[in-house]
Amino acid sequence: MYERLEPRLRQRGWRDALVPYTGYGMPSWVRVFGRLLLSRPEGASGRNRAVRGWRSFATLPVADEPVIVDVGGQQHEVRTDRGGYLDAVVEAELEPGWRSVRLQRAGAEAVEAPVFVLDPDVRFAVVSDIDDTVMVTALPRPLLAAWNTFVLDEYARSPVPGMAVLYERLMRAHPDAPVFYLSTGAWNVAPALTRFLSRNLYPPGPLLLTDWGPTTERWFRSGQAHKRTTLARLAAEFPHIRWLLIGDDGQHDPEIYGDFAASHPDNVAAVAIRQLSPTQSVLAGGLPVPADGPAEAHGQRGSWMHAPDGAGLARLLGEHGLL
Repeated sequence: MYERLEPRLRQRGWRDALVPYTGYGMPSWVRVFGRLLLSRPEGASGRNRAVRGWRSFATLPVADEPVIVDVGGQQHEVRTDRGGYLDAVVEAELEPGWRSVRLQRAGAEAVEAPVFVLDPDVRFAVVSDIDDTVMVTALPRPLLAAWNTFVLDEYARSPVPGMAVLYERLMRAHPDAPVFYLSTGAWNVAPALTRFLSRNLYPPGPLLLTDWGPTTERWFRSGQAHKRTTLARLAAEFPHIRWLLIGDDGQHDPEIYGDFAASHPDNVAAVAIRQLSPTQSVLAGGLPVPADGPAEAHGQRGSWMHAPDGAGLARLLGEHGLL
């Protein structure tokens, strides 16, 4: 379908456009994210307007095309996948902190992609879920999920009470610690999620999202598999870091975090679970997970905390010595 549609759109003036996402890495390497799309000639206008969710999915990817990643003068050629995505690890010589790499493509405007370079001495970092952890979405309920994803104005989304303050306190206590936002959401909504996090004063950090649509093996991608694979990758990339895992009990976070803590006990500082109210839990597609369930099963009860909001989790994390 894309092959037949692309020439027609190019004849009507559509051009390649690079969409940068936030990456991460170490001084010697960075993982770079982005996407190559066909865009309307006027597509860059109205950048700060409210965006209906469905517009994020009304895109045409440009597959299997070369893109140059310029990292401090070192150029690397990578190719887009069938969804137009870039996900590549390239060599680098960068100082720790926030840096940027340049994505270049013939016929498209070059863009800067932010990357967070971890200091080799960092020993603590945060992995945070998004849906119903920092942003109220009630995602798994099919009709409500469709409404939130395809219809709802991004400015209508609500932050979870107290969570931004909790994250700000964590950054004060651990100023060099990165925050990775791990979600089952699609990369299409990454710009809207980034604006939401910034607008509600959450610390910036890489978004670790997933592709939208079917795979070669199934109609729908597995969000649980995405989270498990990503956590395992982070542990392999940063074996010296202990992670604070933050999620909620409305989906599968306790189970996923519990399994990760069991297989990587030296890499987990603590697990903080936001407890949904009974009404929120029903909207989220199930019943609350018992507070001691996964922790007790894996013998990790002391490092697990449960509270309904950021203030409660902050108090428990303080008692645990992490704030």
